[in-house]
Amino acid sequence: MDKKERAKERREKRRQEISLIRSIPYSDHQRWWSAETIAVVTGANRGIGFQIAHQLGLHGLTVVLTSRETAVGEESAKVLQEGGLKVIFHQLDVIDQESIDTFCSWIKENYGGIDILINNAGFNHNIGSENSVEFAEKVIAINYTGAKNMIKAAIPLMKPNTAGSRIVTVSSRLGRLNGRKNRISDDALRQQLEDADAISEELVDGTVNKFLEQVKDGSWTTGGWPQNNTDYSLSKLAVNAYTRLVARELAGRPEGEKIYVNCYCPGWVKTAMTGWAGQVTPEEGADTAIWLSLLPDMRISGKFFAERREIHF
Repeated sequence: MDKKERAKERREKRRQEISLIRSIPYSDHQRWWSAETIAVVTGANRGIGFQIAHQLGLHGLTVVLTSRETAVGEESAKVLQEGGLKVIFHQLDVIDQESIDTFCSWIKENYGGIDILINNAGFNHNIGSENSVEFAEKVIAINYTGAKNMIKAAIPLMKPNTAGSRIVTVSSRLGRLNGRKNRISDDALRQQLEDADAISEELVDGTVNKFLEQVKDGSWTTGGWPQNNTDYSLSKLAVNAYTRLVARELAGRPEGEKIYVNCYCPGWVKTAMTGWAGQVTPEEGADTAIWLSLLPDMRISGKFFAERREIHF
């Protein structure tokens, strides 16, 4: 058995282990949430986001399913409502500040705030080995700026509770700083982005803006950027970096007002975004988001996960 086959075998074994764990219900003393717990899922009309909303609903939470397009979002929410789940739809475009402000006002007025935010809304133009950066600006705007917009908007709305509020952002291993095959080749920049104590929003924004400038003048191919799904990879690298930044900024909040911020890679999931060519089902891809959202005795923040395990940035 070669190295690739052994890795595949390990992944399959881990998937089976998680499937078994998922089948074990939370005991009453572990359930820090109730039907009044509000979970917001962005981009939840299909794929991973829909499954996250579905699974949170099955656990008995009130889920606010959001989508940029009203008609498809309403239809998705209706499917879950017909299954007996407490799911509400509201329109939300994560790159439209007016839409975000309207949504936050509605949440505040109707629910008093939120307990869990799942940043799932995302976009990728490339499929498979393609590496066009034609839509780089849109990819960065939705995947990074949109997630950042929502985190900033959600923090003032997070409800105090003893278990801590949760922010989980869907990311990707493609955005790892030190991936062997797909990383920034500029050692100095990589070291800056690795420094969790010194990383800043200006550094992260400056990195993605530099990339976008090089896309416009055509010099991005020699800029030392990731060579696989370059724009998507960089957008997720920025998400990962911003996750650590926000976790650091929120670390000093007192008990009862804690907000835990993490990101995770769902794997290569069989969704429209991958052209249905993934290796993981949407249900499996949603699992780590659910785990981070509901984990009892939460003390983890500013970390990156895959298959319920911490992985290196």
